[in-house]
Amino acid sequence: MSFGLVSVPVKLYSAVSQKTVRFHQLHATDGVRIQQKRICPADGEEVAYDDIVKGYEIAPDRYVVIEPDELAALQPEKSRTIEIEDFVELADIDPIYYDHAYYLTPGPGGAKPYRLLLDAMRESGKVAVARVVLRSKEQLVAIRPMGDVLAMATMNFADEIVPADGLDELPDDVETNDRELQIARQLVDSLAAPWAPDKYRDTYREAVLDLIDRKAAGEHITIQPPPEERPTEAPDLMSALQASLAEVRARAGDGDGAATKPKKPAASRSRAKGATGDGGTKAPSGRAKSGSGSRGKKSQ
Repeated sequence: MSFGLVSVPVKLYSAVSQKTVRFHQLHATDGVRIQQKRICPADGEEVAYDDIVKGYEIAPDRYVVIEPDELAALQPEKSRTIEIEDFVELADIDPIYYDHAYYLTPGPGGAKPYRLLLDAMRESGKVAVARVVLRSKEQLVAIRPMGDVLAMATMNFADEIVPADGLDELPDDVETNDRELQIARQLVDSLAAPWAPDKYRDTYREAVLDLIDRKAAGEHITIQPPPEERPTEAPDLMSALQASLAEVRARAGDGDGAATKPKKPAASRSRAKGATGDGGTKAPSGRAKSGSGSRGKKSQ
């Protein structure tokens, strides 16, 4: 990683291990995993991988064929350097720009310049905006201090962000009064709490894993029909705000932390830790991620 004439040897680790439940497609009659083949709809024949080319659709059923060497010529020059271009305020970057998170640790001989950069950024409150080539693609990244480590997040480019002002459902003729705003602010303040990431859990994933455990143990699952939805009349906004505020205050007055206590997970702890179904578990946070997409350690 370089800024100015200073170079900092660093190693790159993935900071996120996304948890999801993945299923295979099986033949319903015998439980065998099905195979997917590439079939040409024109003649019904299976197409070998070597006979497949890349094509970009420019009109219905009209494609421009791009050769692999043509794409290779346009790829950014392979570089193992993270080039810092600017230092900006953290508050100036909207979270919509962030994508995947990594950790940067000092490489051999990089401990002192790494600590110097980390401390300088912490004192200034700045975030470094840089460019790096990952998996043959140039990425815009943001680097910031996170405790005693530098965290790096890949970012979306500005033209990849869909502008919200083009959404048809946005109202432009709605007005609120001071009394409504006052009650809404009180409701927000009543629900305010310190950020506690462990409080929030993927309850759907845990419920799916719990279902898998129960069925694997031979339990017969009875599906309850969903309750019938009946159309309800939209409540008066002020009445809804006041009722919500009263409910939150009543919970807070119980003194048992019911307003902030997280729900207990439904899934067994043995299965809830990162099952993916397709070849085992994903790499945990801290395991290195290589530039080719594997979970090996990569030096920059």
